[in-house]
Amino acid sequence: CLVYNPSYYLEHPLDIPKVWEGGLSFHGAFVGICLACLWFCRANSIPYFNVMDHVGLSCPVGLGFGRIGNFINGELWGRVTDAPWGMVFPGGGPLPRHPSQLYQSFTEGILLLCFLWAVRLFVKPKPGVISACFVLGYGVFRFFIEYFREPDAQLGFVLGSLSMGQILCVLMVIFGTGLMLYFQSRDSESSFHRRAPPSSKL
Repeated sequence: CLVYNPSYYLEHPLDIPKVWEGGLSFHGAFVGICLACLWFCRANSIPYFNVMDHVGLSCPVGLGFGRIGNFINGELWGRVTDAPWGMVFPGGGPLPRHPSQLYQSFTEGILLLCFLWAVRLFVKPKPGVISACFVLGYGVFRFFIEYFREPDAQLGFVLGSLSMGQILCVLMVIFGTGLMLYFQSRDSESSFHRRAPPSSKL
């Protein structure tokens, strides 16, 4: 509402809660999840990034299936292409387009999942690093695939050849890189490799 179509929703504020009419946006959902997890962790006295690291490890599964859902629904299609795998989407005009939803399912789903679990298994990260890697990895993958995806009709290209999605992903890459450097430099034990409690003496 605030980023992709603010003029419409300023004129029709009662349409904002009509989630049954669509309006899915990852970046808005990302902020919402971060705030909801913050409330949950404070209410239950749980370290925030211990939870967010595990949330980050599971998110690519939902993202991957979500993009498959976009493909099945024939929405969020790609740009016009002459590639042999180009597809004609209902509502997308008569010309074949990139099935960018499947590209995103592979990169934001499978590749991002593999990247995060490789960090989890081989780096033994400190608390918060997995969260930072998720933000960084998603931003990189999404930025690249946006070159194959049709920009939002109401916005088009926002800055030169960059779409709104790419601009938001640049911010995610900057934020994720800063978080990763900050958490990796902290002298704290990993959220996945806790020390065993000392045994009590009789």
